[in-house]
Amino acid sequence: MNRKEFMKTTSMAVAGGLVVAFTACSPQVLPGLVEEPGARKNWAGNYTYHAEQLYRPETVEEVQELMVELGSLKALGSRHCFNNIADSPGSQISTSGLNKLLSVDEEAMTVTVQAGARYGDFAEELHGRGYALHNLASLPHITVAGACATGTHGSGVENGNLATAVVSLDLVKPDGELVTLDREHPDFPAVVVGLGAFGIVTQLTLAMQPTFDVRQDIYNNLPLTSVVDHFDTIMSAGYSVSLFTNWLDGNVSEVWIKRRTDEEVEEMGGEYYGSLAATENMHPIAGLSTDAVSDQMGRPGPWYDRLPHFKMGFTPSAGEELQSEFFVPRENAVEAILAIEAMAGEVNPLLLISEIRTIAADDFWMSPAYQRDSVALHFTWKQQEEEVLALLPAIEEALAPFAVRPHWGKLFTINAATLRQRYPKMNDFVALAKRYDPEGKFRNTYLDNRVVQ
Repeated sequence: MNRKEFMKTTSMAVAGGLVVAFTACSPQVLPGLVEEPGARKNWAGNYTYHAEQLYRPETVEEVQELMVELGSLKALGSRHCFNNIADSPGSQISTSGLNKLLSVDEEAMTVTVQAGARYGDFAEELHGRGYALHNLASLPHITVAGACATGTHGSGVENGNLATAVVSLDLVKPDGELVTLDREHPDFPAVVVGLGAFGIVTQLTLAMQPTFDVRQDIYNNLPLTSVVDHFDTIMSAGYSVSLFTNWLDGNVSEVWIKRRTDEEVEEMGGEYYGSLAATENMHPIAGLSTDAVSDQMGRPGPWYDRLPHFKMGFTPSAGEELQSEFFVPRENAVEAILAIEAMAGEVNPLLLISEIRTIAADDFWMSPAYQRDSVALHFTWKQQEEEVLALLPAIEEALAPFAVRPHWGKLFTINAATLRQRYPKMNDFVALAKRYDPEGKFRNTYLDNRVVQ
């Protein structure tokens, strides 16, 4: 489809907010070219994007026009990925101008948001209307589309990753066509956790439920022997449970237990499997200010203010950091934990903190929890990238007996050939992506090295 045909078929009159982007041949009028001072980096500052231009459309029609006019491109969300998954040899299209809550359907119990909306942008309003999402990640700062595309998750034995809330999505394909895929569409399980391979998602409809409150109880210094002997019981103690550890001293430094108050909640007491109740708010990383963390000490609060570990208005986690995360089957959790504990001498010097969480199985082809209940071993690293990348192969080898799968948006070194053995639908995913994008508009180094090879 050429520009003239596209403009005719969509009846689009472009007005206002347009700038001239000069190419080697002739000027084009395209919406929303953004000039950022200095190098364009991700949130943590460890990765510099190579894409030559960044566009910030504010309407779906502008996304469609850019899709037709540009060559290679990728969507760019909140920049919370630690690798090159969102980079492009051509241009990037920021979704930050598509950030609205569009509608709430009380009969269908769904909420529709634009792709660039961050969970923290609309969760409070959703709560005010009497509704909630099933779960949230540790950070409310991430976009809905980016979180779903990479299989990002919260925690909970019965809680699937954030993408499991998706009821339907709108996708702009390489030729500018806008299509809607819902749960009945045969391509839905591939496209939702789509790694940016199919097009640019412009909006998503999510399942919601009546709102609820959550309380957080924190326990310090849980003996590792308790984790080994009672892992399932401990991880089932709340709606969402996280274990934080530095892999030293034979214990877990903090246990965060989040429980819904609309369910039967009893006081847990001052001791839990050998750990002691905290007497003040805790940050997952020892020594950092607790101003940024969600409130604890058993004080109830709305779901959007307790399920994340961090508040929307603050820099989350440590800020200057790196992250990796590895998923193993839940039945292998204890073995995997002990495998990493045996590497404590190598891991700890580079580590800020590790987090251990549970995720329920789903049916998204490229989800790290595809068809298996999982446990995620998360590593927040000091920003020593060369040393971390040198260590990751040893961690991946230690977890290889459990068919470990990495988080797509974080640092890992497992190659495509190995991942193909661990994702039963990976070949089908690649074939479908080529059918959606036969010219490779959305291909980049990341997909070439991690998926397509």
